[in-house]
Amino acid sequence: MSSLESLTALTREASALAGGLPMARLGPAESEVARQMQICNACRYCEGFCAVFPAMTRRLEFDAPDVHYLANLCHNCGACLHACQYAPPNAFAVNVPQAMARVRHQTYQTYAWPRAFGALYQRNGVVVAIALTLALAAFLAATLAARGTLWQTVEGGNFYAIFPHGILVGMFGPVFGFACLALVLGLHNFWRDVRPLSPSGGAAPIGAAAGAQAAHDAMSLTYLGGGHGEGCHESDDGATLWRRRFHHLTAYGFGLCFAATSVATLYHYGLGRIAPYPFLSLPVLLGTIGGIGLIIGPAGLFWLNLKRHPDHGDVSTRPMDRAFIALLGLCGASGMALLAARSGPAMPLTLAIHLGAVMAFFLTLPYGKFAHAPYRVAALLKFAVEKRMPSRLRLGSD
Repeated sequence: MSSLESLTALTREASALAGGLPMARLGPAESEVARQMQICNACRYCEGFCAVFPAMTRRLEFDAPDVHYLANLCHNCGACLHACQYAPPNAFAVNVPQAMARVRHQTYQTYAWPRAFGALYQRNGVVVAIALTLALAAFLAATLAARGTLWQTVEGGNFYAIFPHGILVGMFGPVFGFACLALVLGLHNFWRDVRPLSPSGGAAPIGAAAGAQAAHDAMSLTYLGGGHGEGCHESDDGATLWRRRFHHLTAYGFGLCFAATSVATLYHYGLGRIAPYPFLSLPVLLGTIGGIGLIIGPAGLFWLNLKRHPDHGDVSTRPMDRAFIALLGLCGASGMALLAARSGPAMPLTLAIHLGAVMAFFLTLPYGKFAHAPYRVAALLKFAVEKRMPSRLRLGSD
């Protein structure tokens, strides 16, 4: 009997002893993750690399919720691939980052609400993102052209002279509300499957310490340190912290832009201060700093994605990922262009392009790469809760 056949027999015995769901119940991508995790469970060399491996040691076999949880806990840093003695071309063909990436993208469809929208975006994400952006921007520009206001200088750079406040609220309110609802319901579906269970079988309580750890790990991108603090592997086996830095710029840039909109809303409805606001006002300063982050961050992530080695992820999803990164970058770039053009005749056209990009971004937000943010935070929270509970197997370092 070959070593590969021996390992397969051992993993089947482990599954039978665990008394869990048989691997046949999983889809092909999920089964591959389960297979690799059982090999990793026998090896344990990478146990200290990231949260995935300590979480793995608490299980003898891996059902669909386990696989979905671990896939979203994985940050795809690539450290384990370059440390693994069973990586290709070894017969065991262990490539955890790639296997996890395939399942992780599937979860965006599996838990999406409505699920049909998730399936549509997974099949045609690039086309949907580009078509929505162009169609919405063209519609707004055509509306302005029909009114004869597409190219004109507006006194004070007042956006509301182009699109009245009520019309903007009427357009973006439902889109933003739908995006939030879809994200919340998708996260609810995911958490319902993967939530940590207490030894008695009920939902495990979430303590303050676990919540604080999950928040810290998410906001600091702890696991993009590559397990050794030197960063992720991109085009080769060398480690770099640039993905972590670009992720920070993107995430905090988005957060600052959202904060700018929130402060402007407070000014408008709470204080009666109507836009446009001067450059040194809080909404404009927040939006400017955030916009810079949304230009540099996505540009850097796009560059890293282009040069990334095929083994470091799922190549089939890269066009969709790049479309999302480009759309996010377009939101930042068009916003900064709008700030620069607000005193000139190009302001109405720039506003139409910016509004089209932002609306397309929020319409596709619950179904693409952005979904990894709430799912990953949920996975980090489950890990933080689980590690504070005694392991039923007592086989790992926890």
